[in-house]
Amino acid sequence: MGRSRAVFANGRRRLGSLEVSSVGLGVQNHSRKYTTETPYRPEMVNLLRTAFDHGVTFFDCAEAYGPHECERILGEAIQPFRDKVVITSKFGWNIDLETGARRPGLNSRPDHIKLVVDGMLRRLRTDHIDLLYQHRVDPDVPIEEVAGAVRDLMRQGKVRHWGLSEMGLNTLRRAHAIVPVTAVQSEYSMLWRGPEEEVLSVCEELGIGFVPWSPLGVQLLTGWIDANTRFAAGDIRAVEGRFAPENLSHNLQLVKLVKLWAERKQAAPAQIALAWLLAQKPWIVPIPGTTNAAHLLQNIGASSIRFTPDELKELDMAVRAIEIRGQRLPDAVLVHSGREAPPAVRQ
Repeated sequence: MGRSRAVFANGRRRLGSLEVSSVGLGVQNHSRKYTTETPYRPEMVNLLRTAFDHGVTFFDCAEAYGPHECERILGEAIQPFRDKVVITSKFGWNIDLETGARRPGLNSRPDHIKLVVDGMLRRLRTDHIDLLYQHRVDPDVPIEEVAGAVRDLMRQGKVRHWGLSEMGLNTLRRAHAIVPVTAVQSEYSMLWRGPEEEVLSVCEELGIGFVPWSPLGVQLLTGWIDANTRFAAGDIRAVEGRFAPENLSHNLQLVKLVKLWAERKQAAPAQIALAWLLAQKPWIVPIPGTTNAAHLLQNIGASSIRFTPDELKELDMAVRAIEIRGQRLPDAVLVHSGREAPPAVRQ
């Protein structure tokens, strides 16, 4: 017998020709949280299954998460309902195929991509990956060669759709000309609105879906961070300029705004942040990550929040009026995806 599923207002959206739930689930922290804390694996498996029971059909993973470990957790969790969900993974980092050890640099050589995907399939316990992303653009490998390798994998039935993450617009157009791109994944939230400059318009032009990672602004938009919050060594926010004390006190204006709207709509701050993203375009599907069941259900509930046209205009104007201070990450940590690309950061 299959798992029973609760009736939940998650809804459905399309990324290109791929249908998914309106809100997905990112599993990056299911093997290690922002700090060095390790979640209890059986709880993460149960969390993923709870997500499915409440309407989530879109699960986002990557070879680099763990590395390899998050794929194993996701693969175990979805076995009872594999054919009813869409799973993603990502290649592109220079990760040892067997040990998962992270080596310097990027690696999108076609022969490496094909071996990486074979490893993904074993760890995910499946015969195909629904959506395979290039995690970061490799400046040493032409995107046409990358697209050709993915096309080969599609012909073999190992991959069904593909996408790019944190790429430049020229790279996106070149890739799409070889094999149509289903989705782009980049950071996007009230805290970081960079995709609004050009990327979203190109996605709309080409019929490509958009998947915002860190849609809750690295947890800032959940409302629990305040001016006195400090981050321990190992927490990525300890080196993000946006969370430096001198910038955080200013950037909390955005949190205040989200909390005001949460009161107005009788919702949680995180739900306002996610609902705002959903309201931007009908082909945007955020993938908030969480290791907490209550937060999971809260995030899913964001899909039921609606803004009238006047409300959305008012909220948009208020968000744009707040200038965010501080870099996403310092220059020493940023990895650039080629000359044309925006700074590529932790995923």
